[in-house]
Amino acid sequence: MLTKSELAEYLGVHVQAIYDLRTDGRGPTGMRVGREMRYRVSDVIRWLDSLHEPKAVTVGGGEG
Repeated sequence: MLTKSELAEYLGVHVQAIYDLRTDGRGPTGMRVGREMRYRVSDVIRWLDSLHEPKAVTVGGGEG
């Protein structure tokens, strides 16, 4: 389990970026442990992988 500070260091960003991602709903899934948020490494890796998933693209579709 990573703290916000550890997650920020792992990602190479400031802790404020972690707050911003969480507030915007764009960050990895976290869980509250006591008063602190913690992040599973597996959830962080899954979130990072999801950022690189290709988007579905429709090609063609015109009348021939």
